[in-house]
Amino acid sequence: MISTINEYDFINAFKGIREDNFSRNGLIALYEYLEMLGEDLGQPIELDVIALCCEYAEYDNLEEFQADYGREFSNIDKRFKYSIEDTTTMIPIEGTDGFIIQQF
Repeated sequence: MISTINEYDFINAFKGIREDNFSRNGLIALYEYLEMLGEDLGQPIELDVIALCCEYAEYDNLEEFQADYGREFSNIDKRFKYSIEDTTTMIPIEGTDGFIIQQF
């Protein structure tokens, strides 16, 4: 059984279970990414809040990310050596220095 949800439903699902895991802007970016991924794969993505919280993490900036993963990641932009995008999926959060990564 599949239920189609919109951005509002997606955000509310997280707020009801894991309120502090992602910012509102982070959830919007993650929703848009998962919608696009589902279209690319040709199948819907299952909404499992706990699994998504385990699989993805939000960072406010590069320095916060480096504290968890090390300084060898010198930038976000994949045009440069040792970028985050060379290692994992990176979802920028529009209007901020923040981003979401698929944890590795």
